[in-house]
Amino acid sequence: MNINELGQLFITGFESIALSEQEGEFLESNNIGGVILFTRNYQDPAQLAELVNQIQTKRDEYPLFISVDQEGGRVKRFKDSFIQLPSMLTLGKNDSPKLTFELHQAMAAELSACGINLDFSPTCDIWTNPKNTVIGDRAFGDNPELVERHVSAAIRGLHAGNVIACAKHFPGHGNTTKDSHYELPYVTAEMNQLEKIELKPFIKAAKSRVEFMMMAHLIVDAIDPDLPCALSKKAYDFCRERLKYKKIIVTDDMEMHAITKHFSVEEAAIKALESGADILLYRSMEQSSIAFKAVKEAVRNGRLKLKMIEEKIERVKACKKSHFKGYEPIYIPSIAKALNSENQSKLLSKVNLEA
Repeated sequence: MNINELGQLFITGFESIALSEQEGEFLESNNIGGVILFTRNYQDPAQLAELVNQIQTKRDEYPLFISVDQEGGRVKRFKDSFIQLPSMLTLGKNDSPKLTFELHQAMAAELSACGINLDFSPTCDIWTNPKNTVIGDRAFGDNPELVERHVSAAIRGLHAGNVIACAKHFPGHGNTTKDSHYELPYVTAEMNQLEKIELKPFIKAAKSRVEFMMMAHLIVDAIDPDLPCALSKKAYDFCRERLKYKKIIVTDDMEMHAITKHFSVEEAAIKALESGADILLYRSMEQSSIAFKAVKEAVRNGRLKLKMIEEKIERVKACKKSHFKGYEPIYIPSIAKALNSENQSKLLSKVNLEA
């Protein structure tokens, strides 16, 4: 294995609306696989496209994943100029998979025009616990069959608009009360309940050819009572075997308190890869660079087996190869046409907000 490919197993955030020299150097010299963008990285669509062009100059063999959490409802990083989808709960109440498909396709077409190629969406969680505010209206509903229908439509819509979809938060965050951004949630449901309810949308997502599955920072007693799923070999094996899922598994943000309160940055990174994660996700470059150094050292000293790391890199490269046909810099003047407010309002007018 070329140690220079290790960076493909990382997606990192960074600070501002342009890359600093140091940030660009980190991406390029370590051949980092992708970035995640937040509100702090966005000013307007032209700046966004320019930023993406700048990031992609740091690529090696394949373009970087340029990712974002753009779900709709209260979770969206780009608020101005882009189509503003209502909450997924509203779409679930409308219960028109065709409309869910069209809205996700429109959102993806706009993101893609600015160079975004990976959206951490849709949420496959089922809102079975009314006290659960971290998921709440981010879920399509509390009924597995309804959620399945809309998850499949959303994935197909994103893919039709040229953006890779990611099913999250495996194996289901809908029946928790704690928020994993701040503490470690527990799911005490029996396996038969998981099978009947929580897992169904994820099985549907796998059948809908989703390219990414996000592993949650939860302890699920029925799978592994000792470790959060993102660090549990049992959870990754369960995802692979139960869903027959062969594609990329990415961790949720490794800087969430559900992880950082219990594990060091270095240990969590090594443990997640050792257990089965393909890509580690970090909101800051500061933490991702600490993790990267630790992972590199763990490969050198043999704790992380070369064969296993090679398999992960191959999975990432296979995804990039099938989705990215090289990189053409975005022509900034063409963006305004792609962000068509007439099409946006026509589509949004179909949504019954009272449903």
